[in-house]
Order: sequence, then C-alpha cells, then structure tokens
Amino acid sequence: MANWLKKLMRSQLVIPLFALLLLIIFNLIRDVGFFSLNITTNNDGNTVLSGNIISILNSASELAVLSIGMTLVTASSKGQDISVGAVAAIAGSVFVRVLKEHTINWPIILLGFICACLAAILCGAFNGTLVSVFKIQPMIATLILLTAGRPIAYWINGGATPTVESPLLSKIGSFIPGIPIPTPIIIVVVFAILVSLVLRFTNLGLYTQAVGINEKSARLNGINAIGMKMLSFMMLGICVAIAGCIGVSRMGLINHETLLLDIEMDAILAVAIGGNALSGGKFSIAGSVIGAYIIQALTITLYAMKVPSTAVKAYKAIVIIAIVVLGSPVVQSYLLKLRGRLFQKSNKEAGAQAYGD
Repeated sequence: MANWLKKLMRSQLVIPLFALLLLIIFNLIRDVGFFSLNITTNNDGNTVLSGNIISILNSASELAVLSIGMTLVTASSKGQDISVGAVAAIAGSVFVRVLKEHTINWPIILLGFICACLAAILCGAFNGTLVSVFKIQPMIATLILLTAGRPIAYWINGGATPTVESPLLSKIGSFIPGIPIPTPIIIVVVFAILVSLVLRFTNLGLYTQAVGINEKSARLNGINAIGMKMLSFMMLGICVAIAGCIGVSRMGLINHETLLLDIEMDAILAVAIGGNALSGGKFSIAGSVIGAYIIQALTITLYAMKVPSTAVKAYKAIVIIAIVVLGSPVVQSYLLKLRGRLFQKSNKEAGAQAYGD
C-alpha cells in the first residue's frame, strides 16, 4: 500500500486526478443527481444519452484535442502556442470553402478536412520555423498568427460567414443515427488512441522529452532538435484542424470572429492542470486531456450554481490558480518531504511496536 501511494504521489496524474475528485465530491454533495445519465430522443428522433457528464465530455471535445497538441509543443519547445484559436478559424474557413464549392458528400467532407489539415500544418510549420530555426520565444512567435489568423480566415471566404447545411455535417457535430454518444466524443477517443499508439510504438515521445529537457544533449545524442520542434508544431496543426472542423460542424457555419475564441488560454491551462511543466520536458497526454475535462466540468458546475456568465471566468481563475499552485515544484517538493516524514515516523512506530512485542 505504501509503495502504491508513493508511486501515485510521484505521478504526473496526481494533481489532475485529485482536482477531478474534488469536483466530483463537491457536485455530489451539492446535487446528488448532477452526474446522472438520461436517455432521451433528440429532434431527429434518435435515442441519445444526455446529462451533465455527456455535456462535459461533448463540450470539451475541441479543447481535449487541442490539449494533446499543446502538450507536445510545450514539452519540446518549452513554450506555448497562443495562436491555436486563430489557426482553427483558418482551418475552419478552408473546410467551409471546400464544402461550399461542391455537393456535400462524405468524399468532399474528407477532402475539406484534408485541406483544413494542410492549411493548419502550414501555419504550424511557420510557427515552428520561427521557434526552432530563428530561436524566437514560442509565445512571441505565435503572436503573429494570433493577430493575423482571424483576418486571414475572414479573407478566405470573401469576408462572409457562409452556412453549410448538410445532414452529413450535422452528424459530425451532433449524433450519428443509432449511436447514443455525441460524435465529437467518439472523435476525441479515436484520436487520443491513435496518438497514444504513435507515442508507444515510436521514439517520438522520448525524443520530444529529450529536446525539452536538454536540447544540447539531445543534439549530441543524434536527435534533430529543430526537426522535433517543427514536428510538434505541425502535429498541433492537425489537432487545430480537427478542433476547427468539429466547431464548424456543430454550428453549420464559419464565424471567424467567434470560432474557438480564447480557447488557447484554456488549452495552456489544461496542460498545466494535467501536471505538465510549462518549462518543457516530461509530459503526460492523459493528464492534459483530464485537465481539459476538469476545465469544462468546472464551467458546467458554475453554470449549475447560477453563476452569471460574466463572472464564470473570474471563478475559474481562482480555482485554476489553486490547482496550479498545488502542482508547482515548490509545493510538490514540500509535500514529498512531508510524506517522507510521515512514512518515516510510521515506520519507526511500527518498528518500536514490533520490538516491544
């Protein structure tokens, strides 16, 4: 038991799991039925699952996908990409532009998604070049697309906010007939599994951590640091394209001004809450995904408590500050020392008792 607890305390998942547990306990005390699942019929006549759990998982889909890419960028470049919302608007605009120029069917939707990915990867390569080749701080480098991204998205569709009405597209943004779980949740699960398999069966995760921990040592060991940073930004581009296309599919239109607005801040927070050091190095994809769901669960909880929407961000900030402080190296070091003292004391007491017997 002591060894299991020691491993848990050293795990990067201890902070996000503890925060998630606190949220669950708080909501169960406040409202026992908060996490209840209901089976209902939607407007299309399909039997679907509903409730706060489904709402949290569904609403956080874009954030969960972005947190995966943001984790890789943070681990390799020791910084964050603050342009993901704006680049998502670009990817979404490209997606809509392709759909508007053709009869919408599954091959055209796939073509639009591929084009959106290419556009987002190109933006990621631009950011990655500034960071890896020109050694510009990630937040400064990505500030360019943060500023210019939404105007570019506006230009792609000729200054309009076109709608794309299609039953096929609505299935991506809501439900597939016969499947009671929202499609965005399924997309997140499939994508997370794919990324996990890539990290498990390739050296991508190891090389990313090595570059983030010590770039010079990584180069001396034959790792292409520039290439790894570029790759992490390009993988973030794929995540951005997925999130942008999900957002467009939900609304059935592209609004370059509001699509995933300010989501970059939540993505950075998800990485921090997930137990990842914002200074790079060792990372946990699972922790970041849990962090994304914690942020959304906190939002849903505040709305359930009738907190005004204008005050939600302030309340979230207070809770997030507490979580980040608990996960800081200073506090974690203190907790480890405290744990060591407690275990040492308990071991001495056990030894004394055994000797007395």
